[in-house]
Amino acid sequence: MRFLPETVLLTVLAAVAAWAQEQPPANPAPPVLENSGKPMLLPFRCTEDDVQWAGLSCPADEPCPVYLELAAVESGVPPGSGRIFAAGNIHSSAVTLYSVLLASEDAGHTWREAHERIRGASLDRIQFLDAELGWTSGQVLSPLPQDPFLLLTSDGGKTWRQRAIFSESRVGSIQQFHFSAKDSGSLIIDRGPGAEGGRYELYESPDAGETWTIRETSDRPFQLKPPPVAPSSEWRARADGPTQSFHLERRQGERWVPVAAFAVHLGACQP
Repeated sequence: MRFLPETVLLTVLAAVAAWAQEQPPANPAPPVLENSGKPMLLPFRCTEDDVQWAGLSCPADEPCPVYLELAAVESGVPPGSGRIFAAGNIHSSAVTLYSVLLASEDAGHTWREAHERIRGASLDRIQFLDAELGWTSGQVLSPLPQDPFLLLTSDGGKTWRQRAIFSESRVGSIQQFHFSAKDSGSLIIDRGPGAEGGRYELYESPDAGETWTIRETSDRPFQLKPPPVAPSSEWRARADGPTQSFHLERRQGERWVPVAAFAVHLGACQP
């Protein structure tokens, strides 16, 4: 067996170490947005792949504007934990491009994206059962509402994982969902008018949303049993025209107090 001279071996090891230092991390941490009191701008770069996937026509003299929309905001449990979550999507004037899930662990002073963006999808409802378990609902919106899913967290929103409702691709969207306990979740799917076999489907989950079993189908809307507690009225996401931003606000007595704001206009898709 032949061995490399010591000087050659040291040179090789040094070169490998230098190469490793130059490589970007496999999963770089999402950028942190600092809340200075002005609307924060969520980073977005429209790629050529985005344009082709969405079927956009964006000539140089007519770029396609891209917007942020926030549909839901909720605090973690307990309410005084300082954790806040906001869900929505990034879209053009015609096509939903990506889902967005934002999180703050310091009462809105800094923000990060808590889950990677899902192409063509939007998020619209958030529920926390306790300090650890939470869910965010969503579906793919292009070309029709389809492939509904939940994002699940078991560590208070630090990390999330995606779980599909169906085992195969299907049309439908989550009309409402609710967990009264870890082993007692209910969910209603709206398959749209004229769906064969019934427009609405009722599903139940015994394992915190990991799996779902269909229980009933009907052309008439279902009501979850027992009815879910009304969504928290302590938070709201409000579109503000003068500042062209979404304001996340918390109720204090009879007034709404701004906690954070995110700019609506994120840029444009163009050549």
